[in-house]
Amino acid sequence: MALKVGDKAPEFTLPSFTPSADLEQISLNNYKGKNVVLLFFPQAFTGVCTTEICTMSDNFNAYQGMNAEMLGISVDGTFVQRAFAEKNGIKIPLLSDFNKQVIRLYDVVQPEFAHGQKETAQRAVFLIDKDGVIKYLEVTENPGVQVNFDALKNAAAGL
Repeated sequence: MALKVGDKAPEFTLPSFTPSADLEQISLNNYKGKNVVLLFFPQAFTGVCTTEICTMSDNFNAYQGMNAEMLGISVDGTFVQRAFAEKNGIKIPLLSDFNKQVIRLYDVVQPEFAHGQKETAQRAVFLIDKDGVIKYLEVTENPGVQVNFDALKNAAAGL
């Protein structure tokens, strides 16, 4: 069943090497009392994903000014995500959903991506308020299409 605005955001815990050099377990629960932008992206090092994550990382301070933290989630392994973050100067945590549990929990599974790869994350964004309620969401059907950054920023500013 697809999540919608007004639903409670499902809790999760995923591993991340970014921005820390040490492996951390990051939970949505760690951000209680803050707004959270969850960015699901299909795969590190692809053109559209690189643009999306770099755009959001470059706007990190603006979102922090709105009491919002950002988390990127893909099915890439932690080592791939660390290399992706280092190569592109990404400042936001990238969480590895290698076992595809969270993309199923949030119903953002891209059945087929590229080169025969199956079950990556769809390109999607969820804005979750400080109480854990989904206030904005967008899921693109085509992984080559960016989410609407302006609509997301406006929604975050309204929290």
